[in-house]
Amino acid sequence: MEQTNDSRLMPVLFIGHGSPMNAVEENEFSRGWMEIAGTLPRPEAILCISAHWETNGTFVTAMERPKTIHDFGGFPERLYEVSYPAPGKPELAKEITGMIRSVPVGRDYSWGLDHGCWSVLTRMYPEAVIPVVQLSLDRSKPAQFHYDLAKELYPLRKNGILIIGSGNMVHNLRLIAWDRMDDPAFGYDWTIEAGMKMKQLILSGDHRNLIDYQSQGKAFGLSIPTPEHYLPLLYALALQEEGEKTFFFNDQPSMGSLMMTSVKIG
Repeated sequence: MEQTNDSRLMPVLFIGHGSPMNAVEENEFSRGWMEIAGTLPRPEAILCISAHWETNGTFVTAMERPKTIHDFGGFPERLYEVSYPAPGKPELAKEITGMIRSVPVGRDYSWGLDHGCWSVLTRMYPEAVIPVVQLSLDRSKPAQFHYDLAKELYPLRKNGILIIGSGNMVHNLRLIAWDRMDDPAFGYDWTIEAGMKMKQLILSGDHRNLIDYQSQGKAFGLSIPTPEHYLPLLYALALQEEGEKTFFFNDQPSMGSLMMTSVKIG
């Protein structure tokens, strides 16, 4: 049963979202999302930083009724029929544009909720009544920029806002093990190596080396060929208080070259 919101800091999540089919399939990942939601105070609203909204500049969705975006192809029809009609929260979008001082943040009225957001939330909060806002990833900026920007969002944790980074710590679609689909928990050696090292760095609070992921060796290079699925992890970690506990869930590889490892902070 969900707890009621109180004055303590709202936890922060990084979700490994994997295939959009997790939105409609009953599996250990979708169950993990449902279970973690039951451990959280009920949010006043949700701010999601998804791997699937990259922009030039930084933007926040500001519409009253964000649309459900089916930003993928080649999946069964039932996935395209999923709608997640959660309301937006324009006043939260306005608050965020004032809270972030390092760069201008534009209010967006055309995007909506992409599958990095709704595929997870439809399992966590299927009633779709909690307002949801998305923050974009500026594709032109380095990892340190995103980590520093995330720190400016910290006051939201005091106001009952659940901040979710949605991506995958290891995400290389070009190297998916199509010949091992009968073994869904299979992971390449480099997938396992990178995942283990990332978890060690997270547990030790070594955010510096996680930000400097491009200098962490071959396994990291194979695991993060492009940064958009990794950066939401840095948003979550940047919001961690010193000494604040972390908890891993859905902690396993998928399809060879993905890690579904997710993190709860607080």
